[in-house]
Amino acid sequence: MPSPTLLILPGDGIGLEVMTEVRRVISWFQSEHIIDLEVIEDLVGGAAYDVHGTPLSDETLEKARLADAVLLGAVGGEKYEKLDFSLRPERGLLKLRKELDLFANLRPAQCFDSLADFSSLKKEVVSGLDILIVRELTSGVYFGEPRGIFTEGNERVGINTQRYTESEIERVARTAFDLAMHRACRLCSMEKANVMESGVLWREVVTRVGAEYPSVALSHMYADAGAMQLTRDPKQFDVIVTDNLFGDILSDLAAMLTGSLGMLPSASLGALRKNGRPQALYEPVHGSAPDIANRGIANPSACILSFAMALRYSFDLGTEADRLESAVESALADGIRTADLAQADDQVPVSTTEMGDAILSRLENSKRD
Repeated sequence: MPSPTLLILPGDGIGLEVMTEVRRVISWFQSEHIIDLEVIEDLVGGAAYDVHGTPLSDETLEKARLADAVLLGAVGGEKYEKLDFSLRPERGLLKLRKELDLFANLRPAQCFDSLADFSSLKKEVVSGLDILIVRELTSGVYFGEPRGIFTEGNERVGINTQRYTESEIERVARTAFDLAMHRACRLCSMEKANVMESGVLWREVVTRVGAEYPSVALSHMYADAGAMQLTRDPKQFDVIVTDNLFGDILSDLAAMLTGSLGMLPSASLGALRKNGRPQALYEPVHGSAPDIANRGIANPSACILSFAMALRYSFDLGTEADRLESAVESALADGIRTADLAQADDQVPVSTTEMGDAILSRLENSKRD
């Protein structure tokens, strides 16, 4: 049987630096004969535009379709801001999501105890936080038609259409229920059924799917109330499923509860392939951070944790994913900090490579435990 394939797309800015540390982690797992991956690499975003004149070439897209998983670093940079909208680096990422039909975006919001002081909320409110937001990613108001800016009478009007089919809601709901089954068996669905017909349909479909998962406790909440509850008592939630627009807002809110946006990974999952695994793209939540690129100070943890998600969801290596996540947490617990996490004036932050060293060291130590 051929080895599973991982397509690496470092992208732009700090994407190249943090991906270097991921490659080191992969090499460690391979040297220990723990995983057998065929790793291939290509260009996306500004890097692809510089070579191919497009942020995502057809050849790269085809590699992504064939790979068992795609790991992306970050895209974007000031040098590309004057390009036509269709050629900007971000369009490469959006095209990947759309062409691969990656309809379920998984955004975990986990607050490591050692980073609880970074949150703007009280430590006791966020310490130990571990929630997962499942956001529908390929439909809703971002894609509905009609859309655009039109002239009506003497003024212009902007139109965006919130549109969902039953099947689009059902497939993301089923993904969320399946994930809840492997966690605390609690799922909260958020919409605006009180004022939006799409919300009424969303609630009806999620409820119908929920009948197939009797062991999962399903609750419903209006999205605005959900935002309030996330800031009041976030640990009441385990898995949250919501639409594209509300998911965009709520997942950013939940990310900041941890106080460390640069630490957070994400996964975007599609339909199951013949091997029983989903089409999948993994990426850190942070951007390309051109202001610190090429300085060796970026935090690689989010990208490494994104690879841990790939181990769990694409390669059925949950134990190894736990091991890698524990290595990251252990390094943080020992006070090792890159510049984005250094709090004390007298604390000397470590470099990108040194943070990678610390995580690899703890992986090595885990062999002996």
